[in-house]
Amino acid sequence: MENVYLTALHGMEGMFPAVVKPSETFKKSSYGNQFRGYYEEKLPVFEALEEGYNNALDKEQYILNMAEALVQPAAGKISAVTKRGKQEGMLVDYNMFIVVYVLPSILEFKGNSSRPLADQILACWKQQFPKANLSAASFEDIEAGFHKKWCYITTAVCETFGKPDNCYELTVLRNYRDGYLMSQPEGEEIIREYYDVAPTIVKRINKRPDKKAIYRNLWDTYLAPCITMIENDENESCKELYMKMVRDLQEKYFYDSYTS
Repeated sequence: MENVYLTALHGMEGMFPAVVKPSETFKKSSYGNQFRGYYEEKLPVFEALEEGYNNALDKEQYILNMAEALVQPAAGKISAVTKRGKQEGMLVDYNMFIVVYVLPSILEFKGNSSRPLADQILACWKQQFPKANLSAASFEDIEAGFHKKWCYITTAVCETFGKPDNCYELTVLRNYRDGYLMSQPEGEEIIREYYDVAPTIVKRINKRPDKKAIYRNLWDTYLAPCITMIENDENESCKELYMKMVRDLQEKYFYDSYTS
């Protein structure tokens, strides 16, 4: 029993790779294979963790120990970075790795320990990094997100400002989409409806000579406030503001495309 416990504990300590750069593999063409490889590598950890959980007398304490074994070493590495910009970038990478690899692989195991462990990791991570706003999504939900490009408008705005595809703003909104929004009862329908109209809206704006001014206004009025809301754990407010932006743009650029 002790060996099983230590196998699980040390395995949780090693859930992050030596270099955490998830944006390099989180692409439609490579994510599926990368995830499956990661899951198979960590499967012995989940098996040991499950055996220990099922035999533990105090299951809550057992899960807390395992969650802290993952969170504390990562938090120590992030806190050790003295430059604020580098520290923030490192935190974004860790946030993203948790969302697209760690939590989905835990849920993929589908054991008695899986959901309690995912929830406890989120709680411990939030305690360490209060501005982090993460949610647990399954591999299937994240994979489906590649076919529902909910960040069309944000991507167009960021491209106008010269920001890369893996910039902080897009990463925050993608994590929000794949985590919080997909977990809501109406989330998948919201994403589908958005995808139906967003490409046409972007095409219409891109044809206008004042497109940069339009995108700047979208940033100031909707997107920057949305990101702040996510950072402050105001998920529902973000959803309402983002939907308002889409409705406003739909009225101005989508329906008008059939009459001009």
